[in-house]
Amino acid sequence: FLTVAHAGEEGPAEYVWEAIKLLKVSRIDHGNHALDDENLVKELARLKIPLTLCPLSNLKLGVVKSMEEHPLKKMLDKGIVVTVNSDDPAYFGGYINENYMAVQKALGLSAQQIYELARNSFQASFLTENEKREMLARLEKFRAAES
Repeated sequence: FLTVAHAGEEGPAEYVWEAIKLLKVSRIDHGNHALDDENLVKELARLKIPLTLCPLSNLKLGVVKSMEEHPLKKMLDKGIVVTVNSDDPAYFGGYINENYMAVQKALGLSAQQIYELARNSFQASFLTENEKREMLARLEKFRAAES
């Protein structure tokens, strides 16, 4: 079975460690506080354990005070596999596109970084390998058309 745990959004980096060590997770939902532990950052990058970040819900819940301080870009820069997600859109006020627009505007993400986030989302998904290949091919086709 593939496992996922909510960890490190409002709680400490230690919760992310516990999810990795005890639950053997395939993916971490949130993980915002992973940056508080450099060894954890290295381990997440080495193991390529994705973090599914939810920027607008993080803002609404007070996990970050402003979108400009969201850790997404720092995580990308440190080689962590991160994705942009919407959490509960009706409650937190933003679907996936609003989340992408919010982080792009606040963090000044490049087209390459947006592409990387989209690619990460397919690679981190629980689609079959064939479905992943198909979706990644569609993403590449879209990227080529935009160039």
